[in-house]
Amino acid sequence: MHYDVIIVGAGPIGLACGIESVKNGYSHLILDKGMLVNSIYHYPSNMTFFSTSSNIEIGDVPFISHTPKPTRREALEYYRRATQSWKLNVCLYESVSNIEKQEDSGSFKITTSKAQYTASKIILCTGFFDRENRLNVPGEELPKVAHYYKEAHPYFNQKVLIIGAANSAVDVALETFRTGAREVTMVMRESEIQSSVKYWVRPDIVNRIEEGSIKAYFESEVLEIREKEVVIKTPKEEVTLENDFVLAMTGYLPDYDFLSKIGIAIGDDEFKTPIYDSSTHESSIPGLYLAGVVCGGLKTNKWYIENSREHALKIMDALMA
Repeated sequence: MHYDVIIVGAGPIGLACGIESVKNGYSHLILDKGMLVNSIYHYPSNMTFFSTSSNIEIGDVPFISHTPKPTRREALEYYRRATQSWKLNVCLYESVSNIEKQEDSGSFKITTSKAQYTASKIILCTGFFDRENRLNVPGEELPKVAHYYKEAHPYFNQKVLIIGAANSAVDVALETFRTGAREVTMVMRESEIQSSVKYWVRPDIVNRIEEGSIKAYFESEVLEIREKEVVIKTPKEEVTLENDFVLAMTGYLPDYDFLSKIGIAIGDDEFKTPIYDSSTHESSIPGLYLAGVVCGGLKTNKWYIENSREHALKIMDALMA
């Protein structure tokens, strides 16, 4: 089937692009290899957004939250409702394996795990949450190591080591501590908890570290993970810690293999930022646009729902020009 616009990624920004397509009379299809707003589903069960609900609304669909900061569960319900309200054409659990520009027609051929489609324009909203930023240390493949965190209950009465100094690591440290982990230790390259940590949470983690409830090794890194211990390097020495579980909250990466495969040019800057026109969001491939966090490359904290909703508007303005 042929569509005016095919959108790869059914996260909030992909849905926003679908809504703008509907508004402007374009036939559209949204493809995702996982579920609707797959990344949000895989957030920790008790996660609370940094933004207020009004700042992550899309398509003029009201987002009413019971608290000032909406929860993961509320967001899942909201984006389901937005999808239904706008009758978005979404195909889930259908991964895109290739996108090819057809030189004769100028359109694109999209190959997925289930079918083939053609489209006049493509919008990539692929995010980054499904590719972890690996430690690349011995023992990382052990079952005790996790790059994703759901809830604290499995770590009750266990010795837990958490890697990272940003929001995810802080949330995990506090939650496992308060849910009865026998020992919670943080290891981070930074000299302090990051200043970008949620303002209502940062004093809590700083106080827990200062009082000794949570142990923290600053300017340190993990060298090796073993069955019952972890070896870390501190500014002064190597330290071996008894350990049951390692939670590596080290962030996630865009799918550069896929971007390169379909021919999108990547900049030579330190963040490996995909090349695109900031006014239209058109990539190095004419007719193929980038939206959402994929635009930031390795700087995955540059774009989020609140400040990338406008990408859908910019792209639609470009299509209408």
